[in-house]
Amino acid sequence: MNKTSSITLLWLLSLAPSSAFQPSPSALQHHLLAASRRTPTRLGASNEECATIQILMSDTGGGHRASANALRDAFAVLHETEPSRYPLPIHCDIVDIYTDYGPFWPINAYVPLYKFMAEYSFLWKWFYEFGATPLGLWMNDFLLEVFCFEPFERCLARDPFGGENTNGAKRADMVVSVHPLCQDLPLKILASLDTGGVSRREGRTTPFATVVTDLGGAHPTWFNKGVDKCFVPSSVLKNAALDRGVGEHQIVQYGLPIRRGFWRFGADYSQTPEAQNEKQEMEGVHHKPTIREQLGLLDLPTVLIVGGGDGMGGIVNQATAVGQKLQSLAASSSTNEPKYQMVVVCGNNKSAQSSLSPPQTVWGANVAVNIKGFVNNMDEYMRASDILVTKAGPGTIAEASICGLPCILSSFLPGQEEGNVPYVEENGFGCYRGTPEEIAETVEEWLAASSVTTEGTVLETMRECALNAARPDATLDIARDLAEMVYKRREELTIRSVRREEVAAAA
Repeated sequence: MNKTSSITLLWLLSLAPSSAFQPSPSALQHHLLAASRRTPTRLGASNEECATIQILMSDTGGGHRASANALRDAFAVLHETEPSRYPLPIHCDIVDIYTDYGPFWPINAYVPLYKFMAEYSFLWKWFYEFGATPLGLWMNDFLLEVFCFEPFERCLARDPFGGENTNGAKRADMVVSVHPLCQDLPLKILASLDTGGVSRREGRTTPFATVVTDLGGAHPTWFNKGVDKCFVPSSVLKNAALDRGVGEHQIVQYGLPIRRGFWRFGADYSQTPEAQNEKQEMEGVHHKPTIREQLGLLDLPTVLIVGGGDGMGGIVNQATAVGQKLQSLAASSSTNEPKYQMVVVCGNNKSAQSSLSPPQTVWGANVAVNIKGFVNNMDEYMRASDILVTKAGPGTIAEASICGLPCILSSFLPGQEEGNVPYVEENGFGCYRGTPEEIAETVEEWLAASSVTTEGTVLETMRECALNAARPDATLDIARDLAEMVYKRREELTIRSVRREEVAAAA
């Protein structure tokens, strides 16, 4: 491939969302909810007794795989808690199609190139905006079909339990995309597989659904009018889908698929949301002082600063500014006991973690500071906190709203994350502050005792707004619809197989 073609393909990287954390239920939650949160991988069923879904994604940021894993977990929970409605277990074949099946660089190197481009927002902005133009969309469609049709066809034709099928005889019953670059070409490949190579445009019978993992804005490549269902998290993205020709009957709006630690508080997922006592659950399973004790934290006003799974976003300067501001706020205290608490999650940024930890940084006695690396229980840390400082990733914002956690957005990637800022501000549970100093000043304002409105403290008001915007049932709602689709397909395939056997027996 020539240099021009290589450069052209790079813009595709700009379609990936921000990275996210991988939460897990706390020890307390696990003890109380174990009966309903068991998630067997296969539930003891044979391959023939499982419906199968292939989930297409790429690890350009943690959000895609996190969404795929969330759906996989939801299918297992539905099968276990509602067996009469969901009798068959659903096996998910989650595949990073670009890394595993990309034919050459840069297509098979999207993950490292994503990290590089995310550090240089001007490059990201240029590629993202060019990719949204008619010419950019045409080039995306044309180049992927020319270079990736055959290798991606091997992916979609493979046995979902392992191995490849040259004839696609044992391929997945259904395909789901959780990535913006996994619509156009997979739909053509499925049409070709379903018609025996006769057509790439017509004749597809394998169900296909898109689950959009952006929130306040999304690239046009997310939306293809040929899908059976397109699940969107917000009205903004519903309108974007309509603008791209997706029919009203194809669009379903629930919310973002998020990890199990952030699902609805109730243990009994078979109940309707209205039947669950959230107040009681909040005071029990998610009692803030209890969670803090479980995490080894003090029961103090807590600011949580996160930098994404890769620790990006200037987290050292943010933590330093906020820590100094908290120390200044606590200076009037007559004792040396901590008055405020700050938790900094650096992700995989070991340099930031080392820089913020003693002896390189010594924090004041009136502020309790906890510096963490990558954590697997972000749901616990969010529920233990009063303020979140984060980049404007869609998953983190959705998870924060479920926890009733006010947000200060510190940065965003041009393009899809830009729309997340007005989403948070218009829903009343946060704001954007672009410098460490502005972030620290806002933390001070929110924590100050004089910061009150006619409805209560600023934090209390924003907490209520966050909970109003939350969609804790979205993952299970999406999984229910997808399960119905794959069960219907499974029934069709069974009827077709029986008819073939009858014809063969009569011959």
